[in-house]
Amino acid sequence: MPDRTTPDAAPDPAEPASGTATEPVPASSLGDTLVGGWDDRGEELPPEDWGRDGRQRRTGTVWLFALFITAMAAGHAWLSDQLTSQAFLAWATIFTAISFQAMPFLVFGVALSAALTAFVPTSVYQRLIPARPNRAVPVAGVSGALLPGCECASVPIAGSLMKGGVAPAAALTFLLAAPAINPIVMIATAVAFAGQPEMVLARFVASLLTAVVVGWVWVRFGRADWLRLPSHNHAFGDSRWKVFRESMLHDTMHAGGYLVVGGLAAATLNVMVPREWLLTVAGAPVVSVLVLAVLAILLSICSEADAFVAVSLTDFSPTAKLAFMVIGPMVDLKLIAMQAGVFGWRFVARFAPLCLLVGLLSTFLIGGLVL
Repeated sequence: MPDRTTPDAAPDPAEPASGTATEPVPASSLGDTLVGGWDDRGEELPPEDWGRDGRQRRTGTVWLFALFITAMAAGHAWLSDQLTSQAFLAWATIFTAISFQAMPFLVFGVALSAALTAFVPTSVYQRLIPARPNRAVPVAGVSGALLPGCECASVPIAGSLMKGGVAPAAALTFLLAAPAINPIVMIATAVAFAGQPEMVLARFVASLLTAVVVGWVWVRFGRADWLRLPSHNHAFGDSRWKVFRESMLHDTMHAGGYLVVGGLAAATLNVMVPREWLLTVAGAPVVSVLVLAVLAILLSICSEADAFVAVSLTDFSPTAKLAFMVIGPMVDLKLIAMQAGVFGWRFVARFAPLCLLVGLLSTFLIGGLVL
């Protein structure tokens, strides 16, 4: 009687039949859990779902791209008449001008910030800038006159200075002073206001005074939890060039996105504000200063070019033009958006009104004494 305690074992397909000469079966490896078996020649077969996820991703991407092209074609058919209107063309021109004007300086600032992060030790900052915030603020303000760049460049540089151990008040003072009193801005102002050296002097003094006073106010009343420092860190042992590359990519993507958002808002408001409103208030001394300060915030013109816009506003007083050049590099839409992206909205909600108030007071003071 046959023994039923052990069933007949099924032949292993991987084992050769008796008396049959075959090639040896590959040895077990870490990839055995991925294979789907062996073919007749002893070679590995892929599993049944091998590449299925990749095909699904590719198929989804193709459908998404097709939907995007279809939406563009439909939008072009429906909006072709509206996209040629004067208002839209003006909006597109302003947005393009703001973005292309600011982007080179943004890239310069990001590259400089990444270089400071990667190649400059913290000890260098500690030697150059006094440790006491009250003394560090005026030093940082004067240092802003030495570094060419606009407000787009100053935001990532200020973040890098804070990460390097510089007091936040000193870094913020540099953030305000650098785009307002650097050599390129002063030369552009002298060219725009040819024959009016008092305007160049007034802009330098009022901007530096604003930056230093804001720094001192932040020393006295600023709180650490209002300021969100950049959080991307690097692994210990990374090469300096790797840190430079990663910092530059991170800051470019982060700050560049907020620059675009700010440019969109500035272009929209620029088109919506009628010019007749400006001419109506140009004759009121105090109101005209406030109007040009608000206009500087809305237009978001780069500090290297704002003097040429200010000199074209011939209906306004010199003090009002000074307000346009003092407030613009410190408080404008794209700068607010970039500061929010780097330091957080809690910081912007307190810092921007402070800069506007101190900037207006400095404008009235210096404009009354010099102009």
